Amino acid sequence: MPFNYFTCKGNPVKRLFLFIVIIALSFTFFYNQNLLSIAAGVAIFLFGMKSLEEGFRFFVGGLLDKFLKKITDSLYKSILFGTVITTLMQSSGLAAVIAISFISAGLISVAQGVGIILGGNIGTTTGAWLIAGLGLKISIATYALPMLVFGMLFIFQESKRLKGIGYALAGLGFSFLGIAYMKEGFDAFKATIDLTQYSADGFTGIILFAIIGAVMTIVMQSSHASLVLILTALSASQITYENAIALTIGANIGTTITAILGALGAGMEGKKLAAAHFLINTLTGVLLIGFVPQFIHFIDHTAPFFGISEQDYTLKLALYHTYFNLFCVLLFAPLVHHLVSLLNYFFQPKITAENAIDDVLFINDAALDFPDTAQATLLKETKHLYNNVYDIIAQGLSVTKEDISSGMEIEDILKRRDQALHVNMDDYYERRIKEIYGKIITFAIVAQGKFSDVTTQQFIPIKNATIDIVEAFKAAKHMQKNMLRYLESDNEYIKNEYNHIRKTLIKHLRTMQMIFNTSEEDVAVLLLSKLQLDAQNYDIAANKSLDNLIRTNKITYTMATSLMNDTSYAYTIASELSKVAHTLFVHATSESTEGREALILNEAEISDLTHASSPRSTS
Repeated sequence: MPFNYFTCKGNPVKRLFLFIVIIALSFTFFYNQNLLSIAAGVAIFLFGMKSLEEGFRFFVGGLLDKFLKKITDSLYKSILFGTVITTLMQSSGLAAVIAISFISAGLISVAQGVGIILGGNIGTTTGAWLIAGLGLKISIATYALPMLVFGMLFIFQESKRLKGIGYALAGLGFSFLGIAYMKEGFDAFKATIDLTQYSADGFTGIILFAIIGAVMTIVMQSSHASLVLILTALSASQITYENAIALTIGANIGTTITAILGALGAGMEGKKLAAAHFLINTLTGVLLIGFVPQFIHFIDHTAPFFGISEQDYTLKLALYHTYFNLFCVLLFAPLVHHLVSLLNYFFQPKITAENAIDDVLFINDAALDFPDTAQATLLKETKHLYNNVYDIIAQGLSVTKEDISSGMEIEDILKRRDQALHVNMDDYYERRIKEIYGKIITFAIVAQGKFSDVTTQQFIPIKNATIDIVEAFKAAKHMQKNMLRYLESDNEYIKNEYNHIRKTLIKHLRTMQMIFNTSEEDVAVLLLSKLQLDAQNYDIAANKSLDNLIRTNKITYTMATSLMNDTSYAYTIASELSKVAHTLFVHATSESTEGREALILNEAEISDLTHASSPRSTS
């Protein structure tokens, strides 16, 4: 959840801070109605911005995030997306949170996320132009009232889309109303006090007001709100033009706090993006803060080309804000990959004794912001768990995963690995399965509870696949004891039977790896069908083989009982992993499972594939 300065439960320092703020504001408002009007304007504006963000969240998780996946496949497309989405939402903070969420889920790279941040900086300039060009020139409160009426009308509808439109309209309405209150408060100051007497000139003044702008934005957690406050104060001549520029520089630096706070619950990649946002805005601000007089001179010369009069300082400030962010993009766009390399160097996981216990790689709080990121994260983490279980099942068969993934014939693998490989399955479970398994299930349950009933259906099959993976591990664990004993037995018949179990499961695991590695849809579908059919045929043939061995007294009853149980465990491993392969393949490669289900072939259609690998019977 985003950080909130006024979340005081369980924290006495925050409770004390809140109490002091309430007393100070109450005292100030009692003696100065103008400050009350300005503060109320800021509060209404911030509420409007939150409502606007809430409105757009109704659209995130559907068309918006699918659009994000498609449009951010290059740096410049990412910049364009960041510009458009911030222009629409008037919140670079929400754009940054979206980017962090998608990076944490592994859907986009850090470089693409940086592109969204750069585009977000450009998008914020549109708000400055609208406020300076219209918001301070006309009675904007007149437009706020109908927006509030229609917004509330839509909010109470059942449709999510209408609710989203309603929150967006209400957000704009409150934002306009907040601007009107701020403007009214600053205009009233003209008759009582002139704030420009507190202005500071020269480089010291620029530094001082830049710090004030940064602090102001950190407190409000909105550079847009800070910019509105700066523009309204400038329009009322309560701050100087030079001080307003310095405040704008500080606001651009302070706005990075939103991304930083959004990354607190994110993974390593999300933290990299937050650091990139901070570095980009801070370095740009530090570079330009020493050239404010030169920039003012440059704006004076270029403003007439945009139809801006010499005395229209609010539009000149909007122009400066645009120049600042364009310079930021032009400076860092060519350096994005170098910046990412630098972040990769500094943000590396610390290797400690505790890291010996494998943990989740993708699950994090940020991934729960949107349903698509939650699903993608769940899928990737489930594959991570599968890889760990695949490794231990291979060792339980006294082979390695490298043997399975190699091109070596299975018969040659069995000859090479003719000695039992002793491995502690319980210890492996504690170190490489238990933690991940628990967090996947918890994450899936939380995601199911957070999103709508329709969206919930996306999580259930993946959660079930996780359970199937662990069931396959349990079966391998139960089978391992006899596998170790009979691979070193003097009885060739029982040894051959356990080698046949090994052969069948190695083939099964190899086919699964081929399914996950192939990019050819038809090949994967064919392999899935083969996987399922092999599991069924093996169970039937194994029972016939067992009956024959007992009738001919080639194995003891104890051996027969063990083989019967372990054949059942082998079938469990094969069938559970077949279900896992099917589920993960469908979710990983298709927007709709219906088309994939129809592609699974029947036994007759793949008999040519299974003929060469059908289980043998023992005479």
